[in-house]
Amino acid sequence: MSRTGLRILRTAAVAAAVAIAVLAAGLLLGGSVAEQVIPGLSDAGAVTRWGLPVSRLVMDLGGALTVGALLAAAALLPLEGGRGAPRLSADAIGYLRAASWLAAAWAAAAAATLIFTVADVLGQPVGEVLTGSELSSYVGQLPQGTALMLVVLLTVVVALLARTTTTPAAAFGLLAMAGVALLPAPLTGHSASAANHSVAVTGVALHVAAVAPWVGGLAIVGAHALRGRPGLGVMAGRFSRMALWCYVTVGVSGLVNVIARLPDPAEMLGTDYGRLALGKIIAFAALGWFGWWHRGRTVPALAAAESGGAPSGAPSGAPGRRASWLFARLASVEVAVMAGTMGLAVALARTAPPAPTTEESPIKALIGYDLPPALTPARLATLWQFDFFFAVLVAVLAALYVAGVVRLRRRGHAWPAGRTAAWFIGLATIVIVTETGAARYAPILFSVHMVQHMVLSMLTPIFLVLGAPVTLALRAFKPARVRGDRGPREWLTAALHSRFTALVAHPAVATIIFVASTFALYFTPLFEASMRSHLGHIAMMVHFLLSGTLFFWVLVGVDPAPRKLPYPGRILLLFVTMPFHAFFGIALMSLGQPLARGWYTAVDPPWGTSIIKDQHTGGAIAWAFGEIPTFIVLLVLAFQWYFDDQRQARREDRKADRAERDGGRPEDDELALYNARLAKLAAKDAEETQAGPTKVGQTEQTEQTEQTGQSAKIADDAAEDGGGGDGKARKP
Repeated sequence: MSRTGLRILRTAAVAAAVAIAVLAAGLLLGGSVAEQVIPGLSDAGAVTRWGLPVSRLVMDLGGALTVGALLAAAALLPLEGGRGAPRLSADAIGYLRAASWLAAAWAAAAAATLIFTVADVLGQPVGEVLTGSELSSYVGQLPQGTALMLVVLLTVVVALLARTTTTPAAAFGLLAMAGVALLPAPLTGHSASAANHSVAVTGVALHVAAVAPWVGGLAIVGAHALRGRPGLGVMAGRFSRMALWCYVTVGVSGLVNVIARLPDPAEMLGTDYGRLALGKIIAFAALGWFGWWHRGRTVPALAAAESGGAPSGAPSGAPGRRASWLFARLASVEVAVMAGTMGLAVALARTAPPAPTTEESPIKALIGYDLPPALTPARLATLWQFDFFFAVLVAVLAALYVAGVVRLRRRGHAWPAGRTAAWFIGLATIVIVTETGAARYAPILFSVHMVQHMVLSMLTPIFLVLGAPVTLALRAFKPARVRGDRGPREWLTAALHSRFTALVAHPAVATIIFVASTFALYFTPLFEASMRSHLGHIAMMVHFLLSGTLFFWVLVGVDPAPRKLPYPGRILLLFVTMPFHAFFGIALMSLGQPLARGWYTAVDPPWGTSIIKDQHTGGAIAWAFGEIPTFIVLLVLAFQWYFDDQRQARREDRKADRAERDGGRPEDDELALYNARLAKLAAKDAEETQAGPTKVGQTEQTEQTEQTGQSAKIADDAAEDGGGGDGKARKP
C-alpha cells in the first residue's frame, strides 16, 4: 500500500476508534446497555444490546460517506469536456466507484441493524431470530423493519449503478437516491412517538439530511487533500459554502428536536437523555469552531495557492503544498470529532427521553395535540397550529426569492413588482392553510382538509407560477467560474432541457397527474394511510402543491417550458380539466360509506356532525371551489394573450425599423417583403392581360396545324391499304 493510502487508512481508523469509544461511553452513561432484566421476561442478550447500536453507527457512517463520495463526484469537483458535452473527471469517476463500495457496506450494516432490531423487539437472541421464521414474519409488521428493508433496497441499487455510471446527471440522480435512503430509519425512531411528533419528525428529517453531506463531504475532501490530487481549492471552497448552510440547518433542527423532547430546561442536567444531548451540543459548538477556522484560514490559502501559487506537485515547502497539508491535518481532526458526535447521536437515539408528566389522550397520541373546541370562524383564525415543515418551506422560498430580487437590483436590473407580489400571495396562502386553525382542524374534519387540498392544489400554484421563480433564478445565478463546469444555473438549465421535464411538462401528462392522482388518493386505502402518518400527511400535501404547480405551469406559467401551448389550446385544456374536479366533488357528495372510516372514527369530535355528512360537505367544497381558479386563470390568460400580441407587434416594428436603417437587412422587414410579393403578383397579372389576344391566336393556330397533320396521316394510311376496308396492309 502506498504512503498516501496508509495516511487515509490511519485517519479512518482513528475516526472509527473515536466513534466507537464515544458510543460505548454514551451507552454506559445513558444506561441502555445496563438495563436490569426482569426475571420471567425474554431478553435479547448482550450481543443484541451492543450489536444494535454498533451496526446502527456503521450504517450512519456508511450513509454519510456514500453521500459524500457522490456529492464530490456530482458537485464538488469541476466537470470536463466543455459546455457542449460535459463529463465527469477521472477523480469524480473514482469517487463514484468508491461510492459503490461504500453503499455496499451501508446496505450490509442496514441488514445487520434489521436483524438486531427484530431481535430487540422480540426479546430473542440473534441466533434464534436467524434460524427461526420470526425475521420474515415481523419485518413487514414493524415500522422499523419496513424502513430498514427500504434502506437495504435503495442502497443496493446505488451500489450497483455507481459501478457503471459515468454521466453528471446520473451521478446527481444517485446522490438524490442516497439522500432518500437516509430518511426511513431515523424517522421511525423516537421522533415518530414524541409528544409533538409533527415537529420532531420534520426536525429529524432536516437534521439527517444536513448531517450526511456535511460529515461525508468533509471526509472525502480530506481524503482528496491527503492524496494530493488537483482541484482541492475549488473542491474545498464549494464544500465550505455548503457546510455553512448544513451547520445552520443542523443547529436549528437539533434545537427543535431538543425542545420537542425536553420541554423543561431543567431536564438537560437532571436526566440521562438531557446530559447526552448537552454533550452533543458541546461537540456541535466545537465543529463550528473548526468550520470558522477553515473558512478564515485554510480555504483562502488553498484558493490563493491554486490561483497564483505553486501547482499541486510542487516540492515540499511550496505555498500550495503547505496549504494542502494544513487543510488535511485540520480536516482529519474535524472528521474524528464528527465521528465521535455521530457515535454520541446513536447513543442518544438508544436512550429513552423523559416520559411526559401528564397523561396523554388517545387523540393527542394520533394527531400530536389535544382535541380542539367546536369549530367557529374565530377559532379558525386564532387557534394557530405550528407546522415546522411548511414554516421552513415558506421561509426558505421567501428568502431565496428576496435574495434573487436583491441580486438583480444590485446589478441594475429591474424585476416586475407584480411577479414579486404574486409569489408572496402564493406563500401567504400556504401559511393560511398550514399554520392557522385550518391546520388544527384538518386532521379531524374532512371538510377542513378539503379546503387545504383545494387551496394547495388549485389556488396557491397559480400565484407561484406567476411569480416566475425559475426565470428569476436563471437571471440571478452567475455562470460557473470554471468553463464547462456546472453551477446552480447550469444544473437548472440542464433540468429544464431534460427528458424527464419534457415528459412531465407535457400538457397531457400534467393533466393526468393533476386529475387522476386525486381519485387514486381518496378512493384507495392510500388516503387513510397518509392521515395516520405525519410523514405521509406531509407527502400528501406536498403532492397537492407540486401537481397543481405542474398543471398551472403548463397553463399560465411565465417560466420557460419544454412545450408552450397556444392560447386557444390553453383555454380548451382549462375547460376540459375543471369538470373532472366537479365530478370528484359530486362523487364525494354521493358517498354512502365514509372514506378512511378507521381514522375519522378514532378522531371524531363529540361536537361535530356525522362523519358521512362532513364528507358530503367536503364534496360540496370541492365542487364549488373550482369556479375560483377557473375565473382567475381565464383572467390571467386574457391579459397574457393581449400583452403577447402587443409584444409581437412591437417586435415586428423593431424589425422594420432595423431594415430601414443603413446597413439593415431587407429580409428583416416582413411587411416590406409581403408588399413586394403582392406587387410582383400584380405586375405578372397585368402582363398576362396585355398579352392575352396574341397568346389565344397562337394557341388556335397550333391546334389547327395539329389537326391538319393528323388528317393527312389518316389519308396516307388508307392509300397504303389499297382502299380495302379490312385495315390490313397488302403486299405489292
